[in-house]
This record gives sequence, C-alpha cells and structure tokens, in this order.
Amino acid sequence: MHIHTVLSPCAELEMGAKEIVKKCLAEGINIIAISDHNATANSLAVIEAAKGKPLTVLPALEVQSREDIHTVCVFPYFEEALLFQEWAWKRLAPIKNDPNLFGFQMIIDEENNILDEVETLLIQGIDASVDDIIEEVKRRGGMSILAHVDRSAYSYLAVLGIIPPNLKIDAVELSARLSSKEALTWKEQALSYTIIRSSDAHRLSDIKREHATPIVLKSPSFDEIALALHSQGERMVIWPWS
Repeated sequence: MHIHTVLSPCAELEMGAKEIVKKCLAEGINIIAISDHNATANSLAVIEAAKGKPLTVLPALEVQSREDIHTVCVFPYFEEALLFQEWAWKRLAPIKNDPNLFGFQMIIDEENNILDEVETLLIQGIDASVDDIIEEVKRRGGMSILAHVDRSAYSYLAVLGIIPPNLKIDAVELSARLSSKEALTWKEQALSYTIIRSSDAHRLSDIKREHATPIVLKSPSFDEIALALHSQGERMVIWPWS
C-alpha cells in the first residue's frame, strides 16, 4: 500500500510503471497503492500498465503535513485522488525542485514515456495539519494510513509522541525493516488501530512479498480493503509478522 515511482524525487529512476507491475507479479503481490510524495499523477500509469493482469492498483498520495508527518491517502478511483492532489498542491509552497540535489520528478505513461516534469518540490510539507489532511481524505471517501510510525522522522509518533484514540484513520503503518520483536513493541503504541506493513518502496528491490500485509478479502478492491482494515464481515488483516 506504499510504493513510489519516478514522480517522487527520492525514488530511483528504475521505478517505472512497467517495472513496478512486473516486480509485483513476480513476487505474487495482488494489491498495491502508488503513493508518491504529495502527488498521485503516476498512479494512472501503473493502473494502465496493470490492466489485464492479476494486480489491483489503487491511487494514493503520501502527504506531508505542516508538522512534517507523513500520511498515506488512498482513494478508490484516480479521478478522486487527482482532485485531492489539487487540494494538496494549492497548499504547496512555490519552492522549485533541484533535480541535482533532490532527484527528478517525472510524470510518465504506462510505457514509461515522459509526459511532464513537476517543477515544484514535492518533498515538503503542505500548509495543512495532519488533522486537516485526515479530515479532507475522509470527506472525499478515501482511506488514511499513518505512515511508518516507527521512524524517527516524518512520523506521527516522532512528532507528536502519542497516537490519540479518536483519530479518524483507517490503519497505522509499520516499516518492513522491523523484526517480529520490534514490531510487537510498536504495536502497543498503535492502540487498537489496525496495523499494516508496507515496503515504502523507492527501488524495485524493496518490493517483496514479505514486505506486504496478508489481508483476507472477498475481492481485491478498495471497498474490501476498507472493510478489512476495520475487521468487518469476514474480512480481516492478518498480523504481518506471523
């Protein structure tokens, strides 16, 4: 649920649409979310590249708040994610990206043809709080996942210290790098929120089946994942470090 493409300046140039789809299929991964920094434009390229293949691709953004907290914001359709991107970009400071310093920010199609290059630096906080972001995602029918809360920077716990029990989020993400023992220590701080494991892939080698989360669904879709994250019906998220 957390994969970057060449639109994220910190991602490797190998993170093209066709390459991501090929690696996911080789790893037996069924569902992914393309979650570039403050942007969703390349979600469409990966969605198109996965057509006719056993891989469901959801559009998403990893949004950085005013407090420098990262939240993965997932939507059922690209058009809805794109409207949310417009909301986020209105709150981006006009800081120009330096490709030599941060990396390129390229919008591509499913064949990896370069369609455009984003000039505004995407790896910066938008002028909105994490609460504002979560509320806006909920208002638009999306899912909010607190990203890599075990990290010492850009995470809810690192910035604010505790996760409140009434936050309107759908899940808490832990990094794939954690051992089983380490994951259990972080589980206590996530309270009763559902925990998922994601790769936060910036290179193809990050995309591995063991970096994903087993989820029991009736079909591979946004709605089914939303139900599973809240343990509704027979849908459920299996503890990833089992």
